[in-house]
Amino acid sequence: MDQIERKQNSRKGIVLFVAGLAFFVVGEALVKLLHEAYGTTQIVWARYFFHFVFTCLFLSSGNILAQARSTRPLLHVGRSFLMLIATACFFFALKFLPLADAIAIVFVAPLLVTAFSIPLLGETVEFRRWLAIVVGFGGVMFIIRPGTDTVIWQVFLPLGSAFCYALYQVLTRIASKTDHANTSLFWTSAIGVGVTSLAVPFFWTMPDLLGWLYMVALGGSYGIGHYLLIRGLEIAPASVVSPFLYSQVIFAAILGHVIFNQFPNNWTLVGIAVVVSCGLYIWRREADLVQVSKR
Repeated sequence: MDQIERKQNSRKGIVLFVAGLAFFVVGEALVKLLHEAYGTTQIVWARYFFHFVFTCLFLSSGNILAQARSTRPLLHVGRSFLMLIATACFFFALKFLPLADAIAIVFVAPLLVTAFSIPLLGETVEFRRWLAIVVGFGGVMFIIRPGTDTVIWQVFLPLGSAFCYALYQVLTRIASKTDHANTSLFWTSAIGVGVTSLAVPFFWTMPDLLGWLYMVALGGSYGIGHYLLIRGLEIAPASVVSPFLYSQVIFAAILGHVIFNQFPNNWTLVGIAVVVSCGLYIWRREADLVQVSKR
């Protein structure tokens, strides 16, 4: 397969990548707003359904069914269900937790990916990266603060989301060895729409006009966000844009304060700083190891 040559522009790629993350946070704010009148199942359905519609109308190219063909369908089914569970856990958590808190806890996922890569991908993780994983979990404990009177069981929902999302990423990496990214994207969207469409009639609340607008905007926000992230990664190296992933926490803190009058407390800010620092350290170490291997 011939590779597509694209002109590289790191600055533009960073702007597109960060803009995509901002759209994700807008979508997560819409989830919190929708929770005031609708259940989690219906909100997850809206996220998948309207994202799928958006993708088919504006982003897909060529024969969609042809792109869905895979020699490893069970692998795609497994990773798609993991993504669905991760989304459901995270959306349910947003019903109870501030935006920044929930997103910061989910950011333990990159640390888990590093840990899961050993048994599932056969990769080697050096001691310093293991130490970063342990310290990163310590940062999550700053946010959750188990054993205090303020802890609620819902804070463990983002942890469950991070666990499933990390496994999803590892299985996606395995799938990428034999299938195109469009194939993985199709299976994730199609199974999400199919499963939630079967479940949503039992939890359906007829939306009013504002509810429909929020739901369409929810799917659109994730659709635009994914498109901008893909475009950013097309014109800028992943090693350049990856550190900006954590700008999502900043957007969440700002939007959570403006819309919901919620702002992370001091303990949560410390936890966010620890998780972000450990994630950036692991990214830096992996980038260094890649450079060494190329010499």
